Amino acid sequence: MQASDLAERLRPRFPDVLEARDEVSVVADARDLLSALAYLRDEGDLSFRFLCDVTATDWPDLDPRFWLAYELLSMEHRQRLRVKVGLARADDPPHAPSVTGLYPTAEWLEREVFDFFGVVFDGHPDLRRIEMPEEWVGHPLRKSEPMGGVNTHYQGAVIPPPDQRGL
Repeated sequence: MQASDLAERLRPRFPDVLEARDEVSVVADARDLLSALAYLRDEGDLSFRFLCDVTATDWPDLDPRFWLAYELLSMEHRQRLRVKVGLARADDPPHAPSVTGLYPTAEWLEREVFDFFGVVFDGHPDLRRIEMPEEWVGHPLRKSEPMGGVNTHYQGAVIPPPDQRGL
């Protein structure tokens, strides 16, 4: 199935379908995420049974501010699909339903998004930091966080973190 065929196949279920550079993305509402992913997984001519990745983006000046991207793969049909979900700006921290019941690989992927962006996945079996130390304050990939870094020693010189360098 070509990307254009996949896009047309998905339009009746997902009104917001984007096809660009031979890739297809659909936008789903956070309240409809579980049923949307179950549909994509269980429909025989789609069979998106593998969740490759879950990631997020932070757009502080937009509403919704946070967007989740679920990268799906149908090995049976050799097709990829991106499902994007915007999270309500009023929620702080932002919340989304956990998809670990549909895709077990989401357990670690959601923990990474929680750790770096602060998105709370409701129903996650073990939502805690996975990369940063437990005592770390903040979420380093949010645009509102300082660039940070650590002093780097290089041949006797010290290079300060990016946000502490003079112009």
